[in-house]
Amino acid sequence: MSLVRARRGCLAAALLGTALCVLAGCASTVRESPPQTAPLDVATLNLWHDKQDWPHRQDLIVSELRRLAPDVIVLQEVLQDAALPNQAQVLASRLGYEYRFFSADAPTQARRYGNAILVRGTIDASREAKLAPLDDYRTAGWVRATVRGRPLNVYATHLHHTPPGGAIRAQQIAGLLDLVDATAGDVPSVIGGDFNTRSDTPELTALVARFADAYADAHSSEDSNTPAHATLNPRLSHPPVRIDHVFAQLGVFRVVDARIFLDKADATGAWPSDHYGVWARVAWNEGVRR
Repeated sequence: MSLVRARRGCLAAALLGTALCVLAGCASTVRESPPQTAPLDVATLNLWHDKQDWPHRQDLIVSELRRLAPDVIVLQEVLQDAALPNQAQVLASRLGYEYRFFSADAPTQARRYGNAILVRGTIDASREAKLAPLDDYRTAGWVRATVRGRPLNVYATHLHHTPPGGAIRAQQIAGLLDLVDATAGDVPSVIGGDFNTRSDTPELTALVARFADAYADAHSSEDSNTPAHATLNPRLSHPPVRIDHVFAQLGVFRVVDARIFLDKADATGAWPSDHYGVWARVAWNEGVRR
């Protein structure tokens, strides 16, 4: 065989091998890495019930929540009355979310006040618990949801409001954690709410032993409890304190980012609420099988 014919034979064999590789796939072909699970976005907001111009404030809130499109929204100071449709139901309907409302008020009452959880997914189960002392009208709510194809526990609460009421808040945290223990199972959990205290106070010690303060983790290079990070609106005569929090289960989630939203008045001078919202993005820890 001549040298030219030999080279032509080698070239033909190489081309045939390449064609077969394209058709059948080759072991040496670089495979794409499996897609990573998308992060989970959680927002919490105290609605300020129906204060001031609720229809206008509602539009401001809906506009920003549409822009953020969180997977989970936790609401406090949610109100319904004879002439006021349940605020969580209205927001859920406008945003296209499923929701559950939790209240210490009897279901037969026209006027009910409480908390709510909205989910961009499906809600598979729910429960609520009244928190002691019962005359404080505080509750904790739970939903088991399917979000981005994965099961998730979401908890909502709103704790006692007076500055010297740390012992009451500690008692309410114990009640919240009792609900977590009764419902969480082996499914990851996030908690949102108006805790009426900073996350570094003694009354939240039992909570932060199990859950990360997402906002503080995202701003770990600075003191996140200074007035610059307040969630109470100081322009509406509130002290500048960060009391609204998103907590993510330790060991299951990694905090990616967190920030405050709805912290500006609109062109008319109207505020969306007397609280600012807190938005947090957490990543699933893929090393933990849930």
